[in-house]
Formats: sequence, structure tokens, C-alpha cells
Amino acid sequence: MAEAETELSLSREALAPGAGGTERAIEAALRPKNLQEFVGQKVVREQLQLVLDAAMARGTPPDHVLLSGPPGLGKTTLSMIIAAELGVSMRVTSGPAIQHAGDLAAVLTSLEEGEVLFVDEIHRLARPVEEMLYVAMEDFRVDVVVGKGPGANAIPLTLPPFTVVGATTRAGLLPAPLRDRFGFTGQLDYYAVDELERVILRSAGLLDLEITAEAAHEVASRSRGTPRIANRLLRRVRDWAQVRGTGRADIDAALAALAVYQVDQLGLDRMDRAVLEALVKRFGGQPVGLTTLAAAVGEETDTIETVVEPFLLREGLISRTPRGRQATLAAFDHLNVSPDG
Repeated sequence: MAEAETELSLSREALAPGAGGTERAIEAALRPKNLQEFVGQKVVREQLQLVLDAAMARGTPPDHVLLSGPPGLGKTTLSMIIAAELGVSMRVTSGPAIQHAGDLAAVLTSLEEGEVLFVDEIHRLARPVEEMLYVAMEDFRVDVVVGKGPGANAIPLTLPPFTVVGATTRAGLLPAPLRDRFGFTGQLDYYAVDELERVILRSAGLLDLEITAEAAHEVASRSRGTPRIANRLLRRVRDWAQVRGTGRADIDAALAALAVYQVDQLGLDRMDRAVLEALVKRFGGQPVGLTTLAAAVGEETDTIETVVEPFLLREGLISRTPRGRQATLAAFDHLNVSPDG
């Protein structure tokens, strides 16, 4: 109990006015510190709790853990919770940051027994790095090559037992040999509105922000099923309430703040609406190629495909056809445009 109170005190200290906390620091302070505080993902939480409890009962590090799902659902937070529950430290790296096998060898040989190695975007590891990670995860061994050419020797180094926690937004890109090394795979799903309301109410308490249930529901319903977005919108509502309101986040403050930041009733932002309006108003709902669509809204094709399109597809506002992206009837309804017009 004392430890939990200390963690809450540290979180409030980081969030206090004048503490000089950046947006990233504030976001980190809002993260839950244990599985009991973690809202949502009931199935994954129960499965993960069982894995951790069993490992601690045996006195051994748990199996390697793979967390997959869209951005912002809590993969990094869960990795931190895993380390905290085990009472060990965590090393953080990412797939793009490890370009060579030697980089991974340096990380692995510096790990201590029981430590957690968190690899974000693990699907983006280079092939030689993947092959070294296979052996390290299964046999707790890494082969360091000394010398070059015919005289090169591979020196096996034994590693202390550790746990890899991998996070990926595209599990399908993981090669089967790497995926098979994980003893537990958790698939994170989008949150329901009532779960996001609980996230918002908890975060508002940490921010010392008085918020009404109606305002919390409004923010939650526009958060696209994602806690990261919910917390971000909550901080913008707090800004509006403190600068232009009474300091209290009621429904009027929430609606005004969301209007300022151009977040509509479905959670679409300026870029989402630009894509949707281009499909509906400029192309009449007819199929449009990705390159043409990107040029029409002045964005890169990668941005349209990875940032904008997934949410519009999930909400049924656009569809993919062999001829390109096409607006659905729901898109016309959302923009109050007649398909006949």
C-alpha cells in the first residue's frame, strides 16, 4: 500500500503545475503502474496475470511475451507493468534502432538475470538481427564473431535468463520462427466507450481536473477507441477549461475544446475529414487511386494509408475496391451530402 501511495505521489508531482513536465512526461505519468489499475483488455490482463503469477511462484523469468494491436492501446504500458510486477528493471529499444547483429549483441550481453527487454516495432528488425534473437530467446546464448574471412571464429556467450517483450502493430509481418519463440501472445483490441470513460476519469483525477460524467462521455465517444487519444483530448479540454472556462471540465467546455481542435462527433480530425470530403465532394464517391487521393488532399500516400485510412475503414466510411478507395453511404450521411447530388 505504501508503495502504491508513493507511485501516486510521484505521478501527481510530475503533473503538478509548474513542475515543468513536457507532454511526453505527462503522458508517462498518466500510465497505470500495475494490472489492477489498467483499464480494459480484460482477457489479456487475466492471461498475463496468470503468466506472471506462475513465473513468480516458480522463481523463474516468465516466457517471452508478444503484444500486438493498433497504436495507443497500451502495449508499452503493459511492458512496463510486466517489469514492475516482476520487480525487475526494463531495457527499452525498437526494431528500427537495431540495425546490425552487433548492436543486438551489445544489448543482450549487458542484460542482468531476470531483466525485461522491451522491443517496440519488433516486426521491423533486420534479418541478421532476427536470427541472433532467435537463438538468444530460445537458448539464452549469443554467438559473437571475432575476426574476418577464413580466420573468423564464433565465440558462444551464455546469457542470464531474461524475458523479451515484443510490441507490434503488424503481427502478420513477423516471421514464423520469431513468432514461435514467444510463449504468450496478447492481442489488444479497441476500447469500448465506457472503458474510455474510466480511463478519462482516472486521468482527470491525476491531473487534478474536475470533470463531469457528461463531459467524460463526450470525450470518450470521440477518442476512436484508443486510450492515448482519450488522454490527449482530455489534456486539450483541460487547457480550454483553464484558459477560457472556469477551470472545470463540464460538457460545454468539452464541446468547445473539441470544436477548437476540429474533432467531430465520430472522432474524425481535420485530415480525416479532408480525405472524406475529397472522396465525397470532389470525386462523387467513385473509386479513387491512393496516389490521386493523396495529391488531392496534399498529404503523402504513406500518411493516408497508415494514419487516416485504418480508422475510416473501421468506421465503415470508406471501402477498398480493385479500382481504388471509395466513399460509402455512411460517409455521405456523416457529411450531410446526398449521394444523388
